[in-house]
Amino acid sequence: MTAARARTGRPPLTEERKAAVRLQIARAAVGLFVAQGVAATTGEQIGQAVGVSARTVWRYFPTKESCVRPLLTTGVDTVAAALRRWRPGQPLQEAFDHVWEAEPGLPGPDIGALLRLARTEPGLRAVWLQTHDEAEPAFASALAERAGLPADDVRPAVRAAMLNAALRAAVEHHAYRTAEPDAGPEAARADLAATLRTALAEAAAGLT
Repeated sequence: MTAARARTGRPPLTEERKAAVRLQIARAAVGLFVAQGVAATTGEQIGQAVGVSARTVWRYFPTKESCVRPLLTTGVDTVAAALRRWRPGQPLQEAFDHVWEAEPGLPGPDIGALLRLARTEPGLRAVWLQTHDEAEPAFASALAERAGLPADDVRPAVRAAMLNAALRAAVEHHAYRTAEPDAGPEAARADLAATLRTALAEAAAGLT
């Protein structure tokens, strides 16, 4: 054979582009799930909504329910970073003040619609709970680093579980109460921030 042939076809996607495609798929999946239900939604429909093939959808996600994961995981690094910056003596909720001001820091309307749907869709509920379960070690690591404790110490793990439960409860509480917010997205966002602050304040007693 002669020298290797020049490669043809599309160049490989960058990690940034892959992440963008995953997020597009996630938003398309939520929109279809809300509009017609999970059972009636196919991988082909999700792909068509984004402009990719069903094969591409399955390359990124093993099931149609798991397509929503990128919408659920975007805040994990933000929370962990806020915990590392949490100063001794500072109220926990104040350590997250900058998060409420940053657009990626709070769940958007897609998450609210998804969580309301997950109340009756076990597959989506499982993805939501699994996402929180997988986030817990990141929170524990941040809390251990802040407290100067070994990574395998049980105390940061317990504190992370408490914090994780508080965040999940707050987001769910907000989503269930604002199925059709009349005041608009800004008011809904402010309500979510207030709910999260309250939840963090409640959890703080066991974290300090």
